[in-house]
Amino acid sequence: MPKLWSETVEAHRQAVRDATLETTAALVAEYGLSSVTMSQIAKEAGIGRATLYKYFPDVESILIAWHERHVTDHLGHLAEVRDRADTPAAQLEAVLRAYAHITHKRPRDSEIAAFVHRGEHLATAQQQLRGLVGDVVAGAARVGVVRDDVPPAELADYCLHALAAAGGLPSEAAVQRLVDVTLAGLRPRS
Repeated sequence: MPKLWSETVEAHRQAVRDATLETTAALVAEYGLSSVTMSQIAKEAGIGRATLYKYFPDVESILIAWHERHVTDHLGHLAEVRDRADTPAAQLEAVLRAYAHITHKRPRDSEIAAFVHRGEHLATAQQQLRGLVGDVVAGAARVGVVRDDVPPAELADYCLHALAAAGGLPSEAAVQRLVDVTLAGLRPRS
């Protein structure tokens, strides 16, 4: 019975955390960061203020946790896409297409985006992303489908910078063309 109790408490904690993150993001999107209070978040999430303060000290820390969860989900998705592909070339293409899609769908011109896309937590996320893309580029280079005259880390940066443009493109078709051009830039020189 204690194990069940422990699992139930952990599930409750996760539910409180999830509700807090989603409620905060929705309130900030609607009212703006400077207008949202911890009391308002607690009320909308259906929890007490004291409980909320056990989890987070302020609104900003909640938004950072919300963004970190999104980043973790995106990195997990990219790793999953990579793992489903059966060759290094297929892994590279799958990861770049998935990343471009994520970038295209990500909100850009919001107060939340401006707030969460700065700071130390973002540097860590970018490092993890560079590592994942760098690994698939290096794997593709080892089998000869990616140029070997440029270090894989530089090619990974090229891919990430090129695909950042997906956020401003008008359609999925344009995003796919951007990925095709990026992949073409990786091909070995003849």
